Amino acid sequence: MSALEPVKVLVVDDSAHNRRLLTELLESSPDVKVVGTACDGNEGLRQVLALHPDVVTLDLEMPRLGGYSFLRLLKSSAPTPVIVISSYAHKTDVFKALELGAFDFIAKPAKPTPDVLEKLRKELHEKVQAARLVRTAEVKPAARKPKVMPLEPSFVVGIGASTGGPPAVQRLLESLAPEPSMSLLVCQHMPKQFTRAFAERLDKLGPFTVREAQEGDLLAPGHVFIAPGGRQLVVYRQNGQYVLGTPPPTMQDKHAPSVDRLFMSLAEVFGSKTIGVVLTGMGSDGAVGAKVIRKAGGEVWAESEETAVIYGMPQEAVATGAVSRVLPLGEIGPALVDLARKRR
Repeated sequence: MSALEPVKVLVVDDSAHNRRLLTELLESSPDVKVVGTACDGNEGLRQVLALHPDVVTLDLEMPRLGGYSFLRLLKSSAPTPVIVISSYAHKTDVFKALELGAFDFIAKPAKPTPDVLEKLRKELHEKVQAARLVRTAEVKPAARKPKVMPLEPSFVVGIGASTGGPPAVQRLLESLAPEPSMSLLVCQHMPKQFTRAFAERLDKLGPFTVREAQEGDLLAPGHVFIAPGGRQLVVYRQNGQYVLGTPPPTMQDKHAPSVDRLFMSLAEVFGSKTIGVVLTGMGSDGAVGAKVIRKAGGEVWAESEETAVIYGMPQEAVATGAVSRVLPLGEIGPALVDLARKRR
């Protein structure tokens, strides 16, 4: 497909109103063409096989063949990037869909005001364009939580991710199971209504206790804190302890949560004991923070192009010259485990 050809999209939704609305929003750009619509999973599979779309938008709750079954059958018959369109009321469903192979998700607005619809239009176009660059990563089985945790963290890891990030973050945490002594802070670009459910789902996977960060939480070994959507995640030292802050974004912040803000905070507090990891995502968030970590004596690692769903954020970080290691996703966790053991 040449760069000038529009992205071909199939819209799968049991609501005729939603199909019309999504089609209108998608085709507002000359770079996108809706090649077909389907009212349930069965029709959706037939349309995929007949029309060969580049991307599918998918409603999860449909009659006859629902979204989960559609994803399983699509993966085995005609693998195609899927963007889930889900309401805020079904947050946990989104992460199950991501585990089944969906590329990303978009929150369905409760009140479709003109401003909200414009935001939805922009998000649809961004993620549809990104989805056709999708790469499939191997999913490894979850590890069980051990009963005993080490007392001290080996070092502190800040993780930044955006588009394609939820499955990448999950896979990274699963691979860290052999060394549950680290403290990790995750900045995943995600709407505020979803970050708590994301943390709760990750908490079930392995040896780490995972939670959405709250103001005043104490950084602890064996814990992973997810930056709350719509706010920032920072660390400061108070009375000999490391305390988490979740301030609202400022006018200067392009993202909330922001990888740059997290990385800069870790560099200021932990210096050479900081490891910043930049995973898949669009844009350049994390690049400024990467330079700050490097200047403070810490290390910055980036996911390699071969496994990153979208190589935008890792590529921008690498371009700063601050990145010391570029690794496939499956090698980042084992490398962190090795480093933790060497630093004991």
